[in-house]
Amino acid sequence: MRRIALSGLLATALCAAPLAALAQEITVPTAQGPVTLPGTPQSVAVYDMAALDTITALGVAPTGTIDRILVPALRDAAGDAAPVGTLFEPDLEALAGLAPDLVIVGGRSATQLSAVSQVAPAIDMTLGTDLLADARARIEGYGALFNKTDEAAALTATLDDKLAGLDKAAADQGSMLIVMTNGPKMSAYGKDSRFGWIFAATGMAEAVPGLDQANHGQAISHEFIAEANPDWLLVVDRGAAIGADGQGAEATLRSALVEGTTAWQQDQVIYLDPAATYIAAGGYGALTATLDQLTAALSDGADS
Repeated sequence: MRRIALSGLLATALCAAPLAALAQEITVPTAQGPVTLPGTPQSVAVYDMAALDTITALGVAPTGTIDRILVPALRDAAGDAAPVGTLFEPDLEALAGLAPDLVIVGGRSATQLSAVSQVAPAIDMTLGTDLLADARARIEGYGALFNKTDEAAALTATLDDKLAGLDKAAADQGSMLIVMTNGPKMSAYGKDSRFGWIFAATGMAEAVPGLDQANHGQAISHEFIAEANPDWLLVVDRGAAIGADGQGAEATLRSALVEGTTAWQQDQVIYLDPAATYIAAGGYGALTATLDQLTAALSDGADS
């Protein structure tokens, strides 16, 4: 009887123990190095759009996120998540009221890591210049963190299939130039830039090797594009991505010089989804949507 009574008391004590004390610790790779968390978070606030994209693809619903989401698909995915500030300025009072188990920052919100860490455990999941490798690592990391390893494996398998399809479609397609427009201004990006992953994924040659590696690209003109004469011209409209008024990408590009290039003449100008490539780049949904867009366009080019 004494043994039974002791067993019952032990079971009662275990049931009453805080869940955090019983949970198995999880170590997550982050942009700041490995971080150990007390267990699977039940409530998560997300300030990084690539992170929001990937965790919702895994079936994880955020309890808090930014109050102005510029990616339409992510606005729907965020559901009833409470607003907790902006990318650049978290609302610490709202965040404290939410009391999440974890806060995720990254990219534009990475500078707020110290601030949000005052409220709850926080991790920086910024993606580096090797975006494809980092995106894959984030899928795996979030899968382990949220106990979604099977779902993560399925996402990775789909990503690999799409990359293989793009590689096939891009074979022998010639050179490529990536241009971002910002109203009337234009910048070009090469292999070592924020959009360098597109060169890696397609295997296509740079129309202009050795471009400035600056985060905002190398300022260019219509003459520059004409001299580069790319076989394919990929365009990101920053103004459209951030919802700014003003001149759109096609109007900015249109000139006799650009219209004389091989890309324009062969109808091989691809206007990439601006939100996917600029706001949520590296998130699972944004990445696979961009891969699909590129594969479809390059396949059409190969068939023409």
